[in-house]
Amino acid sequence: MHDTIIIGGGLAGLSAALELTKRNCSWLLLESAERLGGRVATDEYEDFLLDKGFQILLDAYPEARQILDYGELNLRPFHAGARIWMGSRFTTISNPLEHPQHLLSTLFSPVGSLTDKFAILTLRSMLERSTLDDIFERRERTTHEYLRDFGFSERMMQHFFTPFLGGVFLDNKLDTSSRMFEFVFKMFASGKATLPAAGMGRIPRQLASRLNSSNIRLQTHVTSLEQASPNSVTVRLSDGQTLQAKTVLIATNWQTASHLVSTLQAPRPSLAIPKSRATTCLYFAAPKAPFREPLLILNGTGRGLVNTVCVPSNLAPLYAPEGQALISVSIVGSSKTDEETLNDAVLKEMRVWFGADVQSWRHLQTYRIDHALPDQTPPALTPPERSLRLTETIFVAGDYRYTASIQGAMLSGRRAAEQIASTLA
Repeated sequence: MHDTIIIGGGLAGLSAALELTKRNCSWLLLESAERLGGRVATDEYEDFLLDKGFQILLDAYPEARQILDYGELNLRPFHAGARIWMGSRFTTISNPLEHPQHLLSTLFSPVGSLTDKFAILTLRSMLERSTLDDIFERRERTTHEYLRDFGFSERMMQHFFTPFLGGVFLDNKLDTSSRMFEFVFKMFASGKATLPAAGMGRIPRQLASRLNSSNIRLQTHVTSLEQASPNSVTVRLSDGQTLQAKTVLIATNWQTASHLVSTLQAPRPSLAIPKSRATTCLYFAAPKAPFREPLLILNGTGRGLVNTVCVPSNLAPLYAPEGQALISVSIVGSSKTDEETLNDAVLKEMRVWFGADVQSWRHLQTYRIDHALPDQTPPALTPPERSLRLTETIFVAGDYRYTASIQGAMLSGRRAAEQIASTLA
């Protein structure tokens, strides 16, 4: 009998396995997919590296700094700013503290007023001085309400914050918790947005490389749980096999976690499950990039399908074969349009942005991700930490228990493992 069976091999499950290993607790990790990583994954396609939806790693995440080897990941940073499509032309705003050569163009960008630009610097400074405890103790409201109360104009919110945060939160109405906004904006202010040189999938691969692979079983689907005794849980698999453990950690997505909890006999623990935020990401190959800088391109018009455009190969050349560029186009929400129609509509929009060169773009893959992030509309982060312990023997972990982020997933996995080890002691 294992001390713990971990169900789910995403960042939460892998982080838990690392912590249990440090504490000399035996564990078995069961993952239903063919690979580890959950939502953080990279596909290899025609010598391109395609992340499963556009993703970034904020290198200021405290948990990531503690657990990951950034040198081995060879993180490649984005430019601290964005280029914004205004309907007829692009404008660029940059952090003048990091890119002083762009000070004048940023100050006179039509994205917002001079007051808005100085408000960003004030906000950045305030959040850099704030601790995470400070952030999670402040009054929770929607991000839109927070930005309005801070003094930002509607123009600044429409042209910059809505598309920028829409890409982060998959929320184009700024309904996400102000606590989540402050946390994420602090991470941007305190570090850099990055991509691992060989794709986001390198993150779970690095974590897995530190674990005993004989304790990991892929393509293993758990159907139900049963409290066999006060000190034992039975885990039933789809092939009819049963496994026993002293404790179980459910480190799956929130939908699967809800199902597994529902299979337990009374008394059944409660597990509040959030709604999901969706995204659609299209990848294109091109003989040359539409721009050369390692920048995010935002749709500041509030119209059209596309929210953000990125060229990952501008940051990390391994994302594309030599002589090619990889272009990522992201849409907030899960488009139900058939692939050909959606592809044509996106390319038509991109031709308005980037001109005739878009005719040479070749569609590679489309990812429609219905459950990309848990919704964190207020009062999602009141309190900011959800319980990780459901019963004496059943625990849960995942970004829906903390902040909807890589930080939240990894932190919840470690803390759940700490609680499990304490229970087993």
